[in-house]
Amino acid sequence: MSEYYHPRYSGRSSRKRPGRAILLVMATGIIIILAGGWYIYNAVYQPNVYTGESETAYFTIPTGSNFDSVKKQLYTHGLIIERRSFEMVARIKKYDQLVKPGRYKLNSEMGNLELVNMLRGGRQEPVKVIFNNIRTPEQLAGRISKQIEADSLSLFRLLNDSAYLDSLGVTRTSLFTIIIPDTYEFYWNTDAHSFIDRMKTESDKFWNNDRTQKLRILNLNRHEVITLASIVEKETNKNDEKPRVAGVYLNRLTKGWLLEADPTLVFAHGDFEMRRVLNIHKQIESPYNTYKYRGLPPGPICLPSISSIDAVLNREPHDYMFFCAREDFSGYHNFARSLEQHNLNAWKYQQALNRKNIYK
Repeated sequence: MSEYYHPRYSGRSSRKRPGRAILLVMATGIIIILAGGWYIYNAVYQPNVYTGESETAYFTIPTGSNFDSVKKQLYTHGLIIERRSFEMVARIKKYDQLVKPGRYKLNSEMGNLELVNMLRGGRQEPVKVIFNNIRTPEQLAGRISKQIEADSLSLFRLLNDSAYLDSLGVTRTSLFTIIIPDTYEFYWNTDAHSFIDRMKTESDKFWNNDRTQKLRILNLNRHEVITLASIVEKETNKNDEKPRVAGVYLNRLTKGWLLEADPTLVFAHGDFEMRRVLNIHKQIESPYNTYKYRGLPPGPICLPSISSIDAVLNREPHDYMFFCAREDFSGYHNFARSLEQHNLNAWKYQQALNRKNIYK
């Protein structure tokens, strides 16, 4: 018997074959779309930054950098896990055309989109700039250049640019009168001009109504107070003693005495490691030699701290005319009203130096 094929059934069978093919194509397309969507999602949102054992890392982009140099830095420091997806998102967001310098804070939870948006928007992490115990403009330039992008040479040149300093109302000698040491926030890509201009602005803020009124009471100007504060700064590191030391020097100025401040001799000599001032040092020919010339020296001998400036403005009223380091090397001083008492205090300290074999 021959096999019978009913047209109804044979027709149904022939119609099923192309339907299955379409379903297969559709299923394949959906899988591809889902896979592509999953890849795009991962490329855009999933963490793609590696910061090692730390949760965060800081990354600096120098002024003038392009996308290639940014990529090189990121990859060299091992901060990017999957490079292709990062570059894809960067180009979609056109970051390759919008590189901005600065110091950026990266964390291990960042995806490519968050990272690129931060870099593209120039959303920097401010730098806390700290400087103290500065003797010279050269030291200041070196200290600052380690904390912001401005290099020491550009800072040094600006600090010696007489025309620029004149625009700020200072000279190289009086430069430190417009720089108040403190902790400041800067963007890392700050240049030399912006740094000095900011210091002038901060100095003007520092001299508020209260401090300005105290200037008038002392009958001194900012330059004179900063200069005297720099001497106090190098005489003692004890903040509670600074107003008393400032009082001694103001008493001498009032009476027209020589200041006879040892720190000015150290500055004139140029050996900042000097621990013992001898009579020979008092013969140095320098306008900073307060054993030879009356009044304050031409300018600050260091960058005085706020505590030293305020110590002058709030000097302790007393009738002491002399002081000498204590023989116990505590960092404090013995104060005296008479030369006789002072000479005794000085002898005690000199004997203590001799016992420790400190001769210079």
